[in-house]
Amino acid sequence: MENMGDRTTLLETGRYVQRHVEDDARAESGAAGSAETAADAETEQRHRRAADAGDTASMSVLGAMLLRRGDLDAAEPYLRAATAAGERAAANNLGVLLHQRGYLDEAAGWWRVAAVAGSAAAAHALGRHYRELGDEPAAEYWLRQSAEQGHALGAYALADLLEHRSDVGAERWLRAAAEQGHREAAYRLARALEARARETARPGADAVYRSGTGPPTSGGRRRPVTDAGPREGSEEGGGSGASGGPSLIGEAAQWYRQAAARGHRRAALHLGAILEKRGDLKEAGRWYLTSAKDGEARAACALGFLLRDAGDEESAAVWWLRAAQEGDGNAANALGALHAARGEQQTAERWYRAAMDAGDVNGAYNLGLLCAAQDRTVQAEQWYRRAAYAGHREAANALAVLLLQADDPTGAEPWFSKAAEAGSVDAAFNLGILYAGRDDDGTALRWYERAAAAGHTEAALQVGIACLRDGDERSAERHLRCAAGGGSAEAAFRLATVLDSRLPPPGPPALGEPHGVKTECEQWYERAAEQGHRRAQVRVGMLAAGRGDIADAARWYREAAEAGSRNGAFNLGLLLAREGGEREAALWWTRAAQAGHGRAALRLALLAARRGELTEGQRWCARAVELGPAEVTERAARLREALHQELTA
Repeated sequence: MENMGDRTTLLETGRYVQRHVEDDARAESGAAGSAETAADAETEQRHRRAADAGDTASMSVLGAMLLRRGDLDAAEPYLRAATAAGERAAANNLGVLLHQRGYLDEAAGWWRVAAVAGSAAAAHALGRHYRELGDEPAAEYWLRQSAEQGHALGAYALADLLEHRSDVGAERWLRAAAEQGHREAAYRLARALEARARETARPGADAVYRSGTGPPTSGGRRRPVTDAGPREGSEEGGGSGASGGPSLIGEAAQWYRQAAARGHRRAALHLGAILEKRGDLKEAGRWYLTSAKDGEARAACALGFLLRDAGDEESAAVWWLRAAQEGDGNAANALGALHAARGEQQTAERWYRAAMDAGDVNGAYNLGLLCAAQDRTVQAEQWYRRAAYAGHREAANALAVLLLQADDPTGAEPWFSKAAEAGSVDAAFNLGILYAGRDDDGTALRWYERAAAAGHTEAALQVGIACLRDGDERSAERHLRCAAGGGSAEAAFRLATVLDSRLPPPGPPALGEPHGVKTECEQWYERAAEQGHRRAQVRVGMLAAGRGDIADAARWYREAAEAGSRNGAFNLGLLLAREGGEREAALWWTRAAQAGHGRAALRLALLAARRGELTEGQRWCARAVELGPAEVTERAARLREALHQELTA
């Protein structure tokens, strides 16, 4: 049977009659309007008088009026009389009447008479009748007859039949019906165009409109999961792929707009989603509001996210509440996250449970997150397990992390594997960590590579390090660039060292070349330094000093030293001593030496010797000998011997 937008059946009398009663084309212009409203008693009486006097056209019109009003007993004799006189519309309407009474075969017979006489409405009704009987060839024949005569309902029903058979011709007839103003056809045409756009952009992938989560980490807390925007079941398909096939998406938006303007609430929902993706938030909000007011819970939920992002959290909560009360699990999750952020844990838990009861597995996952945040590990594990068994990949990853933290790597591994196979990038990375901990570097690298290919920054770093270890500098550079571009300070530093190793030794600038031109490797050092990477800060300081930029060098050395870098402290001391600040230099060398820097200890020993503090000098010499490296050890040993001779002279 045809998959109508309002899910009517042929036995739903009122709507069926409205759609299938055909007005006699020869009736005077006011008759059709009178029949549609069933309210003009004077017109009815005029047709009754004419019909009783033998006027067949009035018999047909009067029968149609009475049929629409539901007075089947009064309508039947007029329709039969008009049909006997050859009135095509009366034959169709008699078929409608008989169908309402359950005489399906007799109804089909009169529809056939009318259809053969050229009635598009009768051909449509006959086609639907045959489809109900399962006779698809006959159904297609009569529906095609109706559609080719320009009958919108016939075109839509034919498209539905062809789409059921995965026939590519379905779109042509959807378009024909939509062009005649059929709102469900316009909606389904838009859905088909969107689906094609998704296939063009990313074959086999459905895009989710928006997400309330960021990338989970291997061991950290995660934010509650919420997902705004249309999410439909098997009948309607997935979300919008507005990122691909922009021309198709633009056409889909036009058809959504046509259907939405005619009151189609799901079309308004999807139009809002496309507009939101384009950045037209104000208009998107208007369509979401239209759809939400018509009772579309998903639109109310999406409107809530739009309001939240605009800073109106209170209004967002109102719409989420409305959607959640109508059974939208996504909105319930959003309310749970809202109350959790406010510290209202019990209320948050209630809404997460409501989401779970609505069939949204994110509810169980979010309950796990809530319990984990409160260190209720046992309950967190229970909720993670529930979500993981339901197929929630990030819950499986979180459960594995929890088991790993409980020193159960054997229990964690299958959950990591399940999550990774389901597409969790973090689980793939975590498997890499797990195998690396077992010294199974080959397996670890395979999982790192899988996660890196999906854009995982830390995984790309690990692959880059492995490539460097294997001497594959070109592959290492490629992965390090990916990781550095993703924000990894360590990757930026290592990329800079790779580029640095390729630079020729610095020489005097060529004639006319300005001092202080920063190379690409220095730019990467700086990016790492700005993210707090201490070794990068020291290196940036050294490069600045090499350019003669003492102030910049001192700034970076100081930042590294204050963060605990002994090299930063040592180099800052050298810079200060060179500029005459020997007292402050000694303070930084002391910090560096205490942290294990042999050269800093030697500098302090020399400084003490120069001041005549021989015992202090010997103490620092002993420390330098202990710390090394070999060159420092040798020099410190000679200095200690000289100081000893001086003391015993």
